[in-house]
Parts: sequence; structure tokens; C-alpha cells
Amino acid sequence: MQNRQAIETTLNKLFDAERTARRLHEDLTATPGDGLLDVLTDAIAAATRENDEDEAALRLVRIASLLGEHEGPRALDALIDVLASEHPEARQAAGEEIETLAYDRFKEVAQAIERALKRLPVGSSALPELPYLIAEVPEPGVPKLLSQFLSHKDPDAVAAAIETLVEIGDPAHAPLIQPLLDDKRTVELADDGGDDATSEVTIGELAEEALSLLAPYDDEEDGVA
Repeated sequence: MQNRQAIETTLNKLFDAERTARRLHEDLTATPGDGLLDVLTDAIAAATRENDEDEAALRLVRIASLLGEHEGPRALDALIDVLASEHPEARQAAGEEIETLAYDRFKEVAQAIERALKRLPVGSSALPELPYLIAEVPEPGVPKLLSQFLSHKDPDAVAAAIETLVEIGDPAHAPLIQPLLDDKRTVELADDGGDDATSEVTIGELAEEALSLLAPYDDEEDGVA
């Protein structure tokens, strides 16, 4: 009985903490945009310097949630900065916010992605994530945006764009990939086995496989009425 009471007490404290978190979140989202964004961008920088990984992830996840409720280029650039962090939980939170926003405000997200392609350094963990976040957005501008990844210096970003175009599955996009057939840069890709094993392939090899997958299927019964 005593153990049950202790569990119920802890659970109620958790409920209280959640209520407080939601109230504070609402209070912050009601803050005028520029003032809040000034604080949030500084908080991102502080979180990336945090030695405690759990604390850093906690802060970045909450920051991503707040940024997702604000419009404008600064908020989207900051979300992409969270996506570029080294903390998987934070990257997932930022990615979910960006993907949701891409459905509602694709033009703004596309512009933020174009800025990211110019401002983020080669090796940024955000670059290979971004193509997958727009893969299923029903906008005609998606392939054009992905083509900008294909010409990027970051090979992982290029590989992600190739895989995203294959996922979209439109043979009309094959010419975007064709120029990469002779690209000798290498990337590490996860094996299909489901474990942590990886394989090294060149961008050219990946492009060749993609083109074979995007090639229109020939009618096996061509000429048959």
C-alpha cells in the first residue's frame, strides 16, 4: 500500500510538472517574436556548449518546440541549427517541426533550406537530414530544391538527395542524377541487415543504382494486343 501511495504521489508530481511546462510554453509563445528569438538563439548556443548531454538535449528539444510555433526566417534558421546539433533527440524534435512546417509553409521552409545550403559547413549533420524532411511534401518545388543538394560539396547531402529522389520515384527526375555517375566521392551507408554495419560506396555508384531504380519499366508484353 505504501509503495502504491509513493507511486501515485510521484505520478501526480509528474502531472503537475507537465501542467507547469505547458503553461510556461504558452507564456513564452505569446512573447513578441524578436524578443523571444533573441533569447532562443542564445539558448541554442549555450546548449551546444553544455557538457551534460542529457541537459543539452532537454534544452534543445524544448527550444525546437517553441521555434516551431513562430513564423519567419529567424525561427526556421534556428530550427535548422538545432537539427545540426550532435544530440539525436534534439535533431528528431527539430526535424519533426521542420517537416510539419514544410506542409503548411513550404515556401518559407524551402528558402530556409536554401540558406542552410549556403551557410552550413560541409559535414554539418543537418545537411543530409533535410532532403528526407521534404520527401513527402506534395509541392512541385521539391525536386528543384533537391537538385541544389545534388550539386553540394557535402557528399552525405548529395547521397541523401539521391535517395530522396528514389523514394519519390518519378522517372522524370533521373536527369538530375545523371551528371553524378562519375563522382568518385565516397559515403558510408547503413546496410539493409538492420544492425550498425555500414558499407562505403561512391556517389557515382549510388547514382547508377538510383537511375536503374528510376528507369521506366518496359512492357514485358509489348506488341501484344
